[in-house]
Amino acid sequence: MDVVSMTETARALVAPGKGILAADESTPTMQKRLAAIGLESTEARRRAYRDILFTTPGIGEFISGVILFDETIRQRSAEGTRFAELLAGVGVIPGIKVDQGTVPLAGFPGEVVTEGLDGLRGRLAEYATMGARFAKWRAVITIGEGRPSATCIESNADGLARYAALSQEAGLVPIVEPEVLMDGTHSIERCAEVTKATLREVYVRLASHRVVLEASLLKPNMVLPGKDCPDQASPVEIAEATIAVLKQSVPTAVPGIVFLSGGQPDLEATLRLDAMNRRGPQPWELSFSFGRALQAPILRAWGGDDTNRDQAQAGFWHRAAMNGAARHGSYSPDMEQQVTLSRI
Repeated sequence: MDVVSMTETARALVAPGKGILAADESTPTMQKRLAAIGLESTEARRRAYRDILFTTPGIGEFISGVILFDETIRQRSAEGTRFAELLAGVGVIPGIKVDQGTVPLAGFPGEVVTEGLDGLRGRLAEYATMGARFAKWRAVITIGEGRPSATCIESNADGLARYAALSQEAGLVPIVEPEVLMDGTHSIERCAEVTKATLREVYVRLASHRVVLEASLLKPNMVLPGKDCPDQASPVEIAEATIAVLKQSVPTAVPGIVFLSGGQPDLEATLRLDAMNRRGPQPWELSFSFGRALQAPILRAWGGDDTNRDQAQAGFWHRAAMNGAARHGSYSPDMEQQVTLSRI
């Protein structure tokens, strides 16, 4: 895929009214998610659950792309079609998570760095042959006493840049995900400070590795108070703080920003995305790349029982529709019941 094609893919991923489903949970993460609803995590059960997501009627109306895990891109639907092929067939762009998780950053207690650069060139080439058109790499930044260190930010930014350059070499659009965690008691002002420092360093490193920004996307955290901070913020305050940081940190050449949900409750994530889009237009599309904030209703509704398949898919379509409305800045909590009733 050449730069023109990658740029077109990046723009398609942030098409108006659409966003990305992050279905790239690792096997250990899926084990935790399934255990929370009383189920054992097996390959067959993980495949069955993903099958429900990907075969939801009308998925392409609000979902532009899906990030897959290594296991998932190799799996097939109940009807025998590879998941990447199935998604592409309904106009949804398949993508792939390529990082291999975090490890402690030596010499910096409480901080981590992401692994996965070794052998990445070969893995990207393989994923491209399997139908992936974009990739994702997550870096993790924590806020705490003496954290984050400049070394942590720089190390993770360099890893993101090296990954992004290798992805574009393979013809895949890189989604760059530097996540400042919401764990802690820090204020929204402190989150803004750390997020701005992180994003500025990321774009310095992307430039040094000659990454074509027009053929890339950013997947950041929203600027939030720590979840244990006594002073929480309204959607409007979060929207204003987030947009202010982005305007000071992200080049306008980037076609879109796809926010992660990062453990936010599904309705709150939608409200906050909507609040940002009500302040448009911005230099970039403001979209979503949600995992739990899209999937929580599906897991609850499914519960491992295939007789609940239709109900689970209705729940997924509903959350996707709500976030599609938030992309236009036209979401209202009143729509939750109205759209559910019309869908059923």
